Amino acid sequence: MVDPAFALSVFAAATLLVAVFLWPRIGVMAWLGRMSRQSDRVLMEDALKHVYTCESIGRVCTIESVAGQLEVSTGKAASLLARLADSELVTSEEAGPHLTDLGRESALQLVRTHRLWERYLADRTGVPAGEWHAEAERMEHTLTPEQTEALASRLGHPAWDPHGDPIPTTGGELPHVERLTLAGVEPGRTVEIIHLEDEPREIYDALLEDGLGLGARLDVVERSDRVVRVRSRGREWPLSGVVARNVSVRVLPEGETADEPVETLLDLRPGEVGRVVDVSPACQGSQRRRLLDLGVVKGTRIRADLVSATGDPVAYDIRGALIALRREQAEWIRIQKETAPVELAS
Repeated sequence: MVDPAFALSVFAAATLLVAVFLWPRIGVMAWLGRMSRQSDRVLMEDALKHVYTCESIGRVCTIESVAGQLEVSTGKAASLLARLADSELVTSEEAGPHLTDLGRESALQLVRTHRLWERYLADRTGVPAGEWHAEAERMEHTLTPEQTEALASRLGHPAWDPHGDPIPTTGGELPHVERLTLAGVEPGRTVEIIHLEDEPREIYDALLEDGLGLGARLDVVERSDRVVRVRSRGREWPLSGVVARNVSVRVLPEGETADEPVETLLDLRPGEVGRVVDVSPACQGSQRRRLLDLGVVKGTRIRADLVSATGDPVAYDIRGALIALRREQAEWIRIQKETAPVELAS
């Protein structure tokens, strides 16, 4: 004979289990449903952004390209494009899907959020550069338009992300940028890097390991279809054609070279004053935030005051405050020396 207390316990446990799984809004099944819908929403937004990317670079968008980008089956990709068409975000044409005005507006909002978040990661956190893109890919789906605008305001409404890509305005305006890649530069010219493509991650990481960043100068020594040979600061090395096409540059006037000396705070002797030209793009995250908080911005006058016994750190007068900076930090701050000693206001 079954113990009534045991039977009651089993019934109560079964009832609780059913409730946990099936309770409206808070049960496991409801949670799984929300996760599924959110996943579908993310995939749709990723598909929409892929259509936008293809249009912006003049490439034909196909079901296969969507499937490859999103790492889903071609059947799933076709379903996503059909749902985008039903939502009037894209039109289905023989040449492939094309954005409607509403679709372009929605895609640019995703791009704006993505690039603002990358700017935030670069300027306000210590997240490594190689992780900015993946983190921004996640956050672009979670921030509301209001949160995105609050982020833009906090960052001072930046116009460019840390890779050199323009950030769309609130109204969806995006300047057209003509890009010349390193693979298209004639040998014998000197260039300055203005953009590094952050996809695929493997190539971007390789560029960072090579010490390349926005503002870096390179002398183009040789160029072929397969390799571009460059030189900078006494070092010469080859870049494959694939890698070189991920580096956008501007050609500098003839006569300028990559080895042209750049003055930094390290070049100031005690008592000398320099005016800040800029802060090296190599300075990112919390380090860059600290310098900006100290008032190290373009036009600021800085005087070298005291050198420690070991030569590192050095104390600088920055806006009336005596700040000690290590050699690494001082080298990030590019300056133009004042022609005569200047008394700074305390």
